[in-house]
Amino acid sequence: MYTKHESLGRRLANPHFWIAFGFFVAILLGTGLLCLPVASASGKALPPLVALFMATSATCVTGLSIVDVSTELSITGQVIVLVLIQLGGIGIMTFGTFLLVLVGRRLSLQNEFVLIDAYGINKVQGLHALIGWIIGFTFLFEGIGAAVLYWRYRALGMAQGVPWTRTFYHSVFHAVSAFCNSGVTLYPDSLQQFKHDPLYLLTIGALVVTGGLGFLVLYNLVTIRFWRRDLRTRGRLSLHTKIVLTMTLILLLGGTVLILAEEWSGTLSGLAWHDKLACSFFHSVSPRTAGFVALPVEHLSEGTRYVTTLLMLAGGSPGSTAGGMKTTTILVLVLTVVAMCKRRREIVVFARTIPYTIVQQAISIAFICVTMVLVAYGLLLWTEHVQDPSDASRLLFEVVCAITTVGMSPHTPQLTIAGKWIVVVCMYLGRLGPLTVALVVSRDDEVFPSISYPKEEVVVG
Repeated sequence: MYTKHESLGRRLANPHFWIAFGFFVAILLGTGLLCLPVASASGKALPPLVALFMATSATCVTGLSIVDVSTELSITGQVIVLVLIQLGGIGIMTFGTFLLVLVGRRLSLQNEFVLIDAYGINKVQGLHALIGWIIGFTFLFEGIGAAVLYWRYRALGMAQGVPWTRTFYHSVFHAVSAFCNSGVTLYPDSLQQFKHDPLYLLTIGALVVTGGLGFLVLYNLVTIRFWRRDLRTRGRLSLHTKIVLTMTLILLLGGTVLILAEEWSGTLSGLAWHDKLACSFFHSVSPRTAGFVALPVEHLSEGTRYVTTLLMLAGGSPGSTAGGMKTTTILVLVLTVVAMCKRRREIVVFARTIPYTIVQQAISIAFICVTMVLVAYGLLLWTEHVQDPSDASRLLFEVVCAITTVGMSPHTPQLTIAGKWIVVVCMYLGRLGPLTVALVVSRDDEVFPSISYPKEEVVVG
């Protein structure tokens, strides 16, 4: 047992606590900056709740908004939002990687970093090198995306009569927002005006997918020398990379087919076949977990909303800018159920056995995530005074959007003050992630109990 001071000291030494604290401080600073009159297009200071909501949405790279960023925020306010998105995106990638490689240990000067050979990143030496790779990847992909978007703006004629600096600014803003999986745009209708431009949508979609793969996967892919025949010098795809790529492909293709079939005569009607395919693919990408919209969400069928909700819950991959339960968690849960049904003790995938501790983490993440959704949904049902069944469905969609950090809900401005506070908390907890939230509030003596008790069976099922 620890004394109160020792317990507090151990909790402050917990890296998960500092992750949560860092995001909290960034949100407060962003709120203060957005409250300045210079951040508003009207020259009047934004209400504190509006500033807090937008700062939380930007820092947690959610994309939910209660104001029109393009008209109600000045260029200064938009730049503040962009900086918060960039900091939130890089921070999530960095700290997400920390969580994977630190394995619960405190980062110290004597042991800057513990890299896992199984992930194929053993050649990165030291914390500074790791952060350098992460920032390098981020700026590289954002720069390529901004260049392509700038070319598309000029090709579409949107740059005619507009200073090149403003076109360049729009390109950079949306490239950063896409790679960081934020979903914030400078257009009132999100990206619906580009539903006839597959190349623009595919560029944004590619940035979203790349940012959602995670640093570990990106580093593993660029360090493999595919042209070499010698397997010993070529390198290998780690189990983590194989799972992420497989699940990403399944979710993207599955979501595209289902949305295309459901919306063919709905929101996709009147579009050319290639535009229908591009919009369906884009809507399969965006819920994991960007929130850009190329189709009007309020007019989507209930079947498409259901598929969208499942994609939001699945989310991206660990160590990335995405939220949700993560692709690896979903696969581990599925494999656990399959192994149990086949009465197998070991969970095997790609000729590798997954440790039981990983299974425990996956089950905990899923349970905590579902619990947060149910609790927040219940609170919104109480604060919003729901009387129509369609409103209840809308609130559930709102909660899932907030917790999985997907800014797809068009109904956020209609929430009451209490409802907006609930969504703010959901965005913050959702960006931290269920496992981080659990580790922040836990104590060392709870995680590693020193007393063992007798076993006794309990009937379940």
